[in-house]
Amino acid sequence: MRFEKILRSGLALSAFALLLTASAAAQQYKILRADYGYANQRIDVTPRLRELARSNVTFKMGNSTFGVDPVPGKVKTLRIIARGPGGNTRTFEYREGSMVDGSRFSGWGGGNWGDNPQYQILGAWYGTAKRNVDVTQRLRDLARSKAFFQMGNSTFGVDPAPGVVKTLRIWARGPRGDERMFEYREYSLVDGSQFSGWGSGNWNASGWNGGWNGRR
Repeated sequence: MRFEKILRSGLALSAFALLLTASAAAQQYKILRADYGYANQRIDVTPRLRELARSNVTFKMGNSTFGVDPVPGKVKTLRIIARGPGGNTRTFEYREGSMVDGSRFSGWGGGNWGDNPQYQILGAWYGTAKRNVDVTQRLRDLARSKAFFQMGNSTFGVDPAPGVVKTLRIWARGPRGDERMFEYREYSLVDGSQFSGWGSGNWNASGWNGGWNGRR
């Protein structure tokens, strides 16, 4: 009888240890960023998720959670991109209306995660390779009032290439001085949260002289 009690006690301790190990392993994923939307029409919701994390371990997710419906009429998903203990990146996806459990992510309640935007806008052009216009100033005006917007001819008040699907090209400079081009197809969502200083519109102060294809 005593042996059975010891055995049961040992098994219970082992199970508890395994539970702690599993829990610790689940806590090893650190959030890098999060986006919300449908297919490739998504907006960055990392700052909003950080706010929620400071007050809620779990929450039911939907349009009202993020204060926006990026693709009306479509069932959207929240994607949380996180880095594991071995440096591997994993995407956790949650369907609209489902529960999000933050206990599986390390540092959830502190909100001390997520990459800050590092790219500063240099200039923007709208159109095609053959016919395009500089829309840097218009983009600056939009940035002061909108965190994101759906882009098209009406956005910029011009159609540089009638009858052709156009794109918006944003050239930006990274933390190491590298220049990168962000391209958005006509009618897609432009999310400014990935650019530093977006809301202030205080960018391109250096007088960058690039164009559609970058630096001239």
